[in-house]
Amino acid sequence: MTKARALTGVGAVLTAPLRLVARAIDPPMRIWQRLAGQNGMALLFLAPNMLIFGIFVLVPLFINFLYSTTGGTAFFLADRPDVGLAHYQRLLDCRDYTAPRSCRDDMFWIAVWNTARFVFFQVGLMTLAALVTALILNRAIPGKGFWRAVFFFPVLLSPVVVGLIWQWILQRQGLANLMMVEVGLSPINWLTDRFWAFAAAVGVSVWAHMGFYTLILLAGLQAIPRDLYEAAEMDGTAPFRVFRRITLPLLMPNLLVVVVLALIRAVQIFDEAYVLTGGGPGTSTMFMTQYIYEIGFANLLRNPGLAAAASILMAGVLVVLTLIQLWLARRSAGAGAGGGRRP
Repeated sequence: MTKARALTGVGAVLTAPLRLVARAIDPPMRIWQRLAGQNGMALLFLAPNMLIFGIFVLVPLFINFLYSTTGGTAFFLADRPDVGLAHYQRLLDCRDYTAPRSCRDDMFWIAVWNTARFVFFQVGLMTLAALVTALILNRAIPGKGFWRAVFFFPVLLSPVVVGLIWQWILQRQGLANLMMVEVGLSPINWLTDRFWAFAAAVGVSVWAHMGFYTLILLAGLQAIPRDLYEAAEMDGTAPFRVFRRITLPLLMPNLLVVVVLALIRAVQIFDEAYVLTGGGPGTSTMFMTQYIYEIGFANLLRNPGLAAAASILMAGVLVVLTLIQLWLARRSAGAGAGGGRRP
């Protein structure tokens, strides 16, 4: 009893400053609630987050747009001449957008088409691999917790570490070629052949990020009521039909989230690919983010304004993808509210 009283006394001493602060801010909070109502209280609590968001996101975005309308190599905006939309005109000046060499800034469009190809293959393979993995991990298999940890472990690694590990594995004298020679196959120039370097960038990215999307799909699978599967089993429904008529429709919201998040992340690919191939061989793995980095910072004749304009265009693509996500989510929610088909 004495010990409990002692602990209570210590707790009272430690929380005394907090109580004083609470008593000090209570009167103005009550006044604000009477004047602004419940919505005003919500706005008050959101204000610090919105302030931080404005300072660290909106203000840099606005400054970046100003940079895109200026020229030269100077750092301060006051020292940079105004060029209007000249950088945007340079980036979008093409006779044939499907032929990058016909564009005024061919490197930009090479990076755009490389990024488009990367997004197509990476997102498709990522979604398929994550779905298959989630379906397997959702079953009653031995060591289920261990395998979940194994698939999620690459997500915890730094992208630079991922790139270095796979560079060591895929180099000419690396582990992959050593294993191929051991089984009688010819070694492959994984990082110096254009086709294999691009394939390696896609594969490494899928390996590094698949675990995160697998967890999203696994959570969706576990939220599906088990009685639906039991009813389908009692009716003698074929497994593929169960997947097509029960699992896939009920998993569609999670699948939509996975696809959109993977799209946004794939458009921004940089770390793993840059460490793995450096954009080569040639320009086969030069993606948009690397183009922006090279033009804005790495090249001797850097052009921050052009890099800023390219980043604004890439941000526009990401905004479009986000709007598509919101539209598809509303459409999916409306279809779900309207009722579904019987399995």
